[in-house]
Amino acid sequence: MAPTKSGSGRVLSRKRKERLWTEVDRYFGNLLAPSDAQLEAVLAANRAAELPAIDVSPLQGKFLHVLVQMTRPQRVLEIGTLGGYSTIWMARALPEGGRIVTLEFNPKHAEVARRNLEKAGLLDRVDLRVGRALDSLPVLSSEADRFDLIFIDADKPSNPQYLEWALKLSQPGSTIVVDNVVRDGKVIDPESAEPDIQGTRRMFEMMAADPRLSATVVQNVGVKGYDGFALAVVLR
Repeated sequence: MAPTKSGSGRVLSRKRKERLWTEVDRYFGNLLAPSDAQLEAVLAANRAAELPAIDVSPLQGKFLHVLVQMTRPQRVLEIGTLGGYSTIWMARALPEGGRIVTLEFNPKHAEVARRNLEKAGLLDRVDLRVGRALDSLPVLSSEADRFDLIFIDADKPSNPQYLEWALKLSQPGSTIVVDNVVRDGKVIDPESAEPDIQGTRRMFEMMAADPRLSATVVQNVGVKGYDGFALAVVLR
């Protein structure tokens, strides 16, 4: 990525830009997505359990929270729980009677998430299922569940399959959000040998070709670096 100029005309290096992204992210986060004791306890528990430090940022969590407030879903599906930080952001915004089904492959991560949700007083709103998501999703389909909001934030090589299942488990008007789709700009490289990139590119090819979907991408920079998320609505 080439250096860019600041408002004063100074050229900023990538390192300086990353510091600026982080400072701006924290500025907006402190104003619009302030942390609290419950959220801090979740992050502390995740660190203590040595979970990967890949939780959504506070602003991204607040984005999911606002999206739930906007769409007022009765049923939410989350693919990839980790320690439950994003789950808590969404569960707090659920309308009366709303529920989240969240899928986590790693039993250790799922146990940490379960404890976090229980301490936050939200476990009664969440159905936490442990196991490979591609095994759990057919079970959900057999239960005739349909979801109003689906958040995909799991292993990226499986994104095409997750999108297929999201469509099977959705209905007209459902919203699909997929995290980590820009990958520091690597997504534009068709020759990339990285499975994460190939899985993400294939997912976008499917989105573009499927008349049931209207989709876009929002790029973002901040404490998580340069990335972005896909946002799609199911038309029919």
